[in-house]
Amino acid sequence: MTRHPTRGPHNSIFHWTTARHPLRVMVNYVVILACRVCPSMRLKNWLLRRIGVTVGEGVAWGLESTPDVFWPDLITVEDHAIVGYDATVLCHEFLQDEYRTGEVVIGERAMIGAGAIVLPGVEVGAGAQVAANSLVTDDVPPGATAAGVPATVEDAE
Repeated sequence: MTRHPTRGPHNSIFHWTTARHPLRVMVNYVVILACRVCPSMRLKNWLLRRIGVTVGEGVAWGLESTPDVFWPDLITVEDHAIVGYDATVLCHEFLQDEYRTGEVVIGERAMIGAGAIVLPGVEVGAGAQVAANSLVTDDVPPGATAAGVPATVEDAE
């Protein structure tokens, strides 16, 4: 995670226009909005690559899934991974006196369940699974299953 201190009487979100150019954010937003409803994986992956997301071969983005609108260029989704319906991948967080950015990597053949949220700086390892509606705050090791709020890695049985 990279910390970006902000100054002044307002919280850090008031400084977003100095963090990212408003036109860039608007273009990202329009592309992401189109991708959220686009049923074609090929078109969706092509569009997301245009705004900087690193998208591997055979990646599947569920309908309504949302990559980070401010820093999509910090997202890597490796080959044959799945980002489920209405899942969110965030690469930033605005706090009171700073904002933070961090790369997110979703490994090869990993799966992010429906409605899950992946926070900045997280790596979901190859073949790992994140359960639906989980909040991923820490790395998920390859092949592991994580679930809950916050998500914890479940012991193999």
